[in-house]
Amino acid sequence: MLPHSASVAEEFMWKHNDVIVPVRGSGTGAGFQQFCNGSTEVQNASRTISEDDEEPMCEENGVEWIRLEVALDGLAIYAHPDNDWCDCLTVEELEAIWEPDTEVETWSDIREEWPDEELSRYGRDTASGTFDYFTEAITGNVGAITNDYSPSADTNVIIRGVSGDVGAIGFGGAGYYYENEDDLKLIAVDDGDGCVLPERETVEQEEYTPLTRSLYAYFRKDALAQEEVREYGRFYFDEIDDEAEEADIVEDGETLTWTEWGARRVGFYGIPDETVEESRETLEEAIEEVAG
Repeated sequence: MLPHSASVAEEFMWKHNDVIVPVRGSGTGAGFQQFCNGSTEVQNASRTISEDDEEPMCEENGVEWIRLEVALDGLAIYAHPDNDWCDCLTVEELEAIWEPDTEVETWSDIREEWPDEELSRYGRDTASGTFDYFTEAITGNVGAITNDYSPSADTNVIIRGVSGDVGAIGFGGAGYYYENEDDLKLIAVDDGDGCVLPERETVEQEEYTPLTRSLYAYFRKDALAQEEVREYGRFYFDEIDDEAEEADIVEDGETLTWTEWGARRVGFYGIPDETVEESRETLEEAIEEVAG
């Protein structure tokens, strides 16, 4: 989520040079802690707010919020570039690798024709929305994962781990893979309909299952009384102009909003037009309620 947030904020500040939008990457879980205690006005998140603990915390502190869908992401499965035996894993095989009571120690434990190479695991830590989404999608329960893996709050650390270990497997946002293609191999996922890679078309068409997810921006309602916060929210869904950095990522005849531009710029994916309109309407209704 951090690259998208930083990209949109950077462009907004360039166009509004009297406004500072500080962007910090603490992970979705830690971010919601700060958001729900009133420390931040905006929380970008790679999952929805938890009904069990985060929503009650917001309610206890009198924090009312709106949720805007701003992008799509495909969670990628990374391997070492010298891994020449595995091109695709089924969801069941991924579950066997990552489940809490996993018995997978080598690649040959997954498929007997694969080498007897020790399998080492790298992934996001428990403060991450990526961790929450991945564990629920693959093992069936949020937080259910083997202890035999190397967790990190930083996907770049995961990439360094996987790229330096021929027997490694890891997970993280697809955008990080496309920034490090020479150092990683991308593994396709088979959810029963064949092997699919997390690419723009497969994610936007929701063919890359179950690892396609929505990304969100949460705004505190009371913060929308501030003009700069209102304009920042609206900026997400404004159409980009010709002065946009890397404007060449826009195809001929295509119209993008800033959130879609920011997503494409950093390896995420755009949301459907109807979702853009729904998010825009949600924002304007909240602004009308708060600011009149």
